[in-house]
Amino acid sequence: MKPHEDIRKPRICEWDENDRPRERFSRCGGGNLTSAELLAILIGSGNARETAVDLMQRILNDCEGSLNRLGKRSIAQLTRYDGIGEAKAITILAACELGKRRMEETVRHVRLTDAQATYEYMHAKMMDHHHEKAYVLMLNANLAVIDCICISEGGICGTAVDIRRVLHEALLCDGCTGIILCHNHPSGNTRPSRQDEMLTAELAQAAKTVHIPLHDHLIVTDGAYYSFAENGKI
Repeated sequence: MKPHEDIRKPRICEWDENDRPRERFSRCGGGNLTSAELLAILIGSGNARETAVDLMQRILNDCEGSLNRLGKRSIAQLTRYDGIGEAKAITILAACELGKRRMEETVRHVRLTDAQATYEYMHAKMMDHHHEKAYVLMLNANLAVIDCICISEGGICGTAVDIRRVLHEALLCDGCTGIILCHNHPSGNTRPSRQDEMLTAELAQAAKTVHIPLHDHLIVTDGAYYSFAENGKI
């Protein structure tokens, strides 16, 4: 064999049955498999040089081992890898989306008694946005979420929030006795802008007039948040 020739790795179907991801999942459960092995089950095959497990481990390594980062990849970015076509890329991203929705379900009925709880509730919903979005959370008297509505969608650097629409949605929501405003900063910078501060002050004042107080305004990033209430600005 010439030194530069690639050595073909055995395909997963050629592995010992005890080592194959599908068989291990059936025998031991998914908790005993690595993320690469679970993803390999989804894509089914790798390429001429890599098994599905090796390929998915390489892709995860390029995402710094983070499933969160993987879920932010586009179809075009994933199909640059040999062995990942559009169908496999969509399968990977669909699995990430399902994981995000499962995370949302786990916090759906949590009372939003503080900024940390609100951040945990909204993080899964907002973490993959590459442009700014604003949401209003409608709360009942027990601070449980009645509804969550996207009220504004903008660009990388900002989004305009119509205070009248926020109050209109709150007044139409049966049982709503308070609101929380959340918007994301795709840059990762949690520092509020002057416009953020003005919006918060104006919305808080307007909300008082209809007796549906603004409990907080959160700036959400992927890993941190800024709370106007915690910082004494509401």
